[in-house]
Amino acid sequence: MKDRLIVALDTYDLRKAEHLVDCLKDTVSTFKIGMELFYSVGPKAVEMVHDKGCRVFLDLKFHDIPNTVAGAARAAAKLGVFMFNVHAAGGSAMMKAAVEAAREVSGKQQKNLPKIIAVTLLTSIDEKNLKTEIGINKKVEQQVSEWAVLAQASGLAGVVASPREIQTIRNTCSSEFIIVTPGIRPSWAARGDQKRVMTPAEAIRLGADYIVVGRPIIQADDPQEAALKIMREMEEF
Repeated sequence: MKDRLIVALDTYDLRKAEHLVDCLKDTVSTFKIGMELFYSVGPKAVEMVHDKGCRVFLDLKFHDIPNTVAGAARAAAKLGVFMFNVHAAGGSAMMKAAVEAAREVSGKQQKNLPKIIAVTLLTSIDEKNLKTEIGINKKVEQQVSEWAVLAQASGLAGVVASPREIQTIRNTCSSEFIIVTPGIRPSWAARGDQKRVMTPAEAIRLGADYIVVGRPIIQADDPQEAALKIMREMEEF
């Protein structure tokens, strides 16, 4: 479970992020660097995690025209990250451009190709938001499934999706297709602004490859103990 739990370094402070990595690096292997930390300190955050011997999931959710996203994908690949994501809503041309650009860089640098995954629907969105605010008159599960199929057809390694859509994706995509699930809240943690949530054990039982947890770990008095507690829950599947 050490490799399946991804801890989100949701802070703007590089020193705090480094302290968290130092506390957790013997317990987990992968850390998510999102917009708050990356836009505050840039590639230094990625370098810090790599210097500690850990992997990076770069969570910047690229979503732009294909040429722009290709450039961003090249930059992410040059950083040597383990995984990064794009928005499935950007379409197949955009997703294919990201894959091709990252593959080009990885080949030249003789590095492993990052796992490129597509964000389907944010876990803060429910069916009411989907219809009344975004204007998509489909069930959440149907829209997520369609984007997952499009992402796989575009050459991506997997998707980011709520644990509530895991079974739907498993029914429509190959068994090798990666599912990364945010919106994970252990029974003892608050839901916060997440709507489509599930416990660690439930997500793993349904077939999640990786789960992402932020606040229940990084805001805990003892982050390592919180991470170990979540890993014990994951093993209950």
